[in-house]
Amino acid sequence: MTVTGRKQDGDEARLLGGLADERASVRLRAALAIGSAPRPDFVGALVERCAVEPEFSVRDMLTWALTRHPVPLTLPALLRELGSQRPQARSQALHTLSKIRDARAYPAITTALLTDADDEVARSAWRAAVVLVPEGGEAALVAVLVTQFGRGPLETRRSLSRALAGLGEVIVPARRATDGAADPDIRAHALATERLLRDPDSGFEGAVEEAKRVVALGGSGREG
Repeated sequence: MTVTGRKQDGDEARLLGGLADERASVRLRAALAIGSAPRPDFVGALVERCAVEPEFSVRDMLTWALTRHPVPLTLPALLRELGSQRPQARSQALHTLSKIRDARAYPAITTALLTDADDEVARSAWRAAVVLVPEGGEAALVAVLVTQFGRGPLETRRSLSRALAGLGEVIVPARRATDGAADPDIRAHALATERLLRDPDSGFEGAVEEAKRVVALGGSGREG
């Protein structure tokens, strides 16, 4: 082995070790360095670290580093993670797929992921699906997403509404089909989503409060 080869192997070992360092600053620098000089051997370690990394800033850098590697290497590794038993592995893989934006990943975003019991996984699935859905597939995606109206805390509901609003007018018929839902939270969430579609600059919380008032008065809030 040449001196250059030994040095490269040593640098790789140092960077891979840095990903597991107890200090977040070291992990961050290691991910940055790996993304700045991508090598095929890094992909598996990056994906594995995404599944357990506790710091948001480091996870974000890990995702960036993965986007710097060839898609033929990263895509299969990320798709395998979608079947992981660890919620963070699933959510981070979905997040990274949304950044890579390769449409071949879309069939792997199943109904099970879009309705995952873990809110972070579901939110990541919603965002990825909206980015990757092929032309003509929007209505089928909407049909699944609207089943999640009324789910979770405000932040989860905001994520769903933004995802649906990003799909445009195709959401309106499915949204309005919820007007007869027995649960007022579902009706209010659905109505707030349509309001967000009509006025993207409006705050979600304000849209929800207005929707709740309309629902309490027995209205549907339909325009036109």
